[in-house]
Amino acid sequence: MLISTTPTVEGRPIQAYKGVVTGETIIGANLFKDFMAGIRDIIGGRSGSYERVLREAKDTALAEMQQRAQEMGANAIVGVDIDYETIGQNGSMLMVAVSGTAVVI
Repeated sequence: MLISTTPTVEGRPIQAYKGVVTGETIIGANLFKDFMAGIRDIIGGRSGSYERVLREAKDTALAEMQQRAQEMGANAIVGVDIDYETIGQNGSMLMVAVSGTAVVI
C-alpha cells in the first residue's frame, strides 16, 4: 500500500475516496531509558533507546492505519499526518497518532 504525506500521487489519479483512517499507539518508556537519556542530556549525543521506541511507536501506528484502509478497500493513503505527544505522569508515555485519507488509485 502506498502511503504519502502529499494530497495526491503524481501520475496516479485518485479513482475513489474511501474516508479518513487513523492509527494510534501509546508506548511507555522505562526507568532505565529515562536515566540513560538524562546522562545523554548532560554529556551530549543521541539517545538510541528513545529513538528505537519512537520508531516502534510510529511504525505500529502506521501499520494500524494501513490495516484500516485495506479493510475499506483502499490501496493507498494520502495526506498522512503524524503527531507525537508525551502523556501520563511526568510525560512517561509516548503517543503517536497518524491520520490520512484512504483512497483507490
